Amino acid sequence: MADAELQTFTSIMDALVRISSNMKSMERELRCPVCEEMVKQPIVLPCMHSVCVLCAAEVLVQRGYPPPELPPERNTPTSSPSTRSPRHARRPPPKTDRLERVLKTVCGTYPGRRRKDTIPLNMLFPCPTCCRDVELGERGLADCLRNLTLERIIERYRQTVSLGSMAVMCQFCKPPQALEATKGCADCRANFCNECFKLYHPWGTPRAQHEHVLPTHSFRPKVLVCVEHEQERMQFYCCSCQRLLCALCKLRRVHNGHKVMPIAHAYQTLKDKITKQMSYVLAHQERVQAQITQVESAIAQTEMNSAVAKEQLNQCMTNMREELAERQCALIKTLEETRVQKSEALNTQLSEKQSLLDNAGLVVYTQELLKENDQPCFVQAARVTHNRLITAIENLQRFSISADPSFLRFHVDISRELKLISSINFIQAPLAPVIDTQKTLAYDHLYLCWRLPQDSAPAWHYSVEYQRKDGRDGPKWGGVKSEGSGGPNSPWQRIDEVGGTSAVIDRLEMDSVYVLRVRGCNKAGFGEYSEEVYLHTPPAQVLSFCLDSRWGLHAERVALGKGQTYARSVPGLNLLQAADRALTSFHLTSDLLVADVSITQGRHYWACSVEPGSYLVKVGVGLETKLQEWFHLPQDMASPRYDPDSGHDSGAEDAQDCPPPFCFLTMGMGKILMPKSGASNGMSGPLTAPLPPRLGVCLDFDKGCVTFYDAHSLRVLWDGTVDCSAPVCPAFCFIGGGALQLQELIANRSTEQAPPRRVTIQSHATTLSN
Repeated sequence: MADAELQTFTSIMDALVRISSNMKSMERELRCPVCEEMVKQPIVLPCMHSVCVLCAAEVLVQRGYPPPELPPERNTPTSSPSTRSPRHARRPPPKTDRLERVLKTVCGTYPGRRRKDTIPLNMLFPCPTCCRDVELGERGLADCLRNLTLERIIERYRQTVSLGSMAVMCQFCKPPQALEATKGCADCRANFCNECFKLYHPWGTPRAQHEHVLPTHSFRPKVLVCVEHEQERMQFYCCSCQRLLCALCKLRRVHNGHKVMPIAHAYQTLKDKITKQMSYVLAHQERVQAQITQVESAIAQTEMNSAVAKEQLNQCMTNMREELAERQCALIKTLEETRVQKSEALNTQLSEKQSLLDNAGLVVYTQELLKENDQPCFVQAARVTHNRLITAIENLQRFSISADPSFLRFHVDISRELKLISSINFIQAPLAPVIDTQKTLAYDHLYLCWRLPQDSAPAWHYSVEYQRKDGRDGPKWGGVKSEGSGGPNSPWQRIDEVGGTSAVIDRLEMDSVYVLRVRGCNKAGFGEYSEEVYLHTPPAQVLSFCLDSRWGLHAERVALGKGQTYARSVPGLNLLQAADRALTSFHLTSDLLVADVSITQGRHYWACSVEPGSYLVKVGVGLETKLQEWFHLPQDMASPRYDPDSGHDSGAEDAQDCPPPFCFLTMGMGKILMPKSGASNGMSGPLTAPLPPRLGVCLDFDKGCVTFYDAHSLRVLWDGTVDCSAPVCPAFCFIGGGALQLQELIANRSTEQAPPRRVTIQSHATTLSN
């Protein structure tokens, strides 16, 4: 029996210790972000963070706002002499609270409230958790509700941590005979022992109906009530404003059109979400523990790597000092050698000058030489002396110091070295690259181009990351589905060690939005990410083709560029010869160019760019057989009004029931002329739109639908129908002068240009194989 009781007691103590440990670990969540202490009387800011009401008042006063009107405390039985205990002496008045001390410190004296004082319309509270200013509204803190839930959690926390060691004493017993409180009154907001509770809550009085609670150091209101409409309980929740509402607040005009739900529904919805989130967190405790292990390992690696870096820094400075010491010794040696040479030269010159004195050296010797009377001997001995005297006289007449005594050229200029030393710093990672939006585009692949800022450290290589933002599961380019591409927030995919300043990303989903970013890397590690750029992939598979040189090509007017992806039409002699007929009719040259492929099924997309200075250029599709008939018509055509699909027609095609054999969009002189018909054109007549830099065309052969896009943003410009009962070809028509360029495949930029294909378009259906 004793063993069982001991085991039960041990399990209870272990549970208490475990609960106490869990509650202590929660203490960080219960601290006020302003005073860094346990929150007292917390209020909920509009940003949903909680702070002490006194801390919030202090912050507002320090920012120059008038002292806020704090919610008054309800009266307790000790607030009036008539209800005070006869055994309880009059208590001294409370001391100046913390808010009054702040007011006196900031304002000098208590400012009070004058009649002419005006409250700012909108008070801004700097929330330390959000690190931004939160707008409180006209009434300031009076509009903020108390966080009763947080107060209950704090009370349970205090009781758990103290484990019953902190007793709550009766507030109405004299100190010598003070008893421990056994009950608390939520209405009186005071703690009582049994005797005092009976004294202040006699039977048959309204106080006997007060709510009894356990003894506590902080009393809270029973329920949340509206701060504007007293005694009105919070019964609704506005999802748009994210605020609790009473029945009267709900009727306000400001909440018209907002999604307002009963508080019970909001309570259950939010509780279910939090429960689901907590279940997810608890179900992934192993992942949390693994991440904690990674963070702890990162902390240990940080300490170790910092020690290694510090040692390396000390070694570098030591090497620098050693190199400076060696250089100092070498310079001192050079200086000493120069000093010795100059000293020897000056000493020699000094000896020569001293020998010219009247009582020394050469002068005395010469005087003795002049006493010689033997002529042959004199001549023999005087020749050397004569030369020495000549040299001495010349030096005397043109005297100069034999060696410069100054050492100015041996002064060391270390200004550049000091500048270099002051610029010694740790290796800097590359700055955030700048995306070149003019060259970055989405076509058959994504092409991303960037550059580093001028003041950035060089990068050894780059890391390109991309993520699909569209949640739809579209077909995959190349038939391969990427990992994690099924959800709206696919994980970031990365291309490492990109050598240049551009990258090609393939195997992407069609008709999806991708976000891309890039960062550089060098010895210091990875730098900051560039700004994210969004690219929209084409709505269908990209069709690769060239212009057929044997269709409608006139050497005197139309010229094709290298690779047959560029065409230019220049009005030639025919237009000049037709000038004499300008009074009776008007003629323009018309040149038709078609692609070297035909489409028999599926959806296909291609893009081209038309020069803004072109007169009239028609871009679209047409039946292969009809294009051949058009090709065999006379080369000089009248006004383009003959073509019912040119955009200049009078609406005769509206009466046709079958789809037209052609579908063209006419553009020229920097504008696009929208036809009357079309699902995307709700106007009653034609209208113009600016010519985009690139025009995209998407043909759905199965549905017989052609859609024209702004290829840069994939915004739909116009869509129409075309007869797809036979093979359909992309076609282009020049009326007057103009030029266009087919969009080059991104896949061909890194490879050699493939030779142009030659596919003969016949009158019967053709199937092309690449």
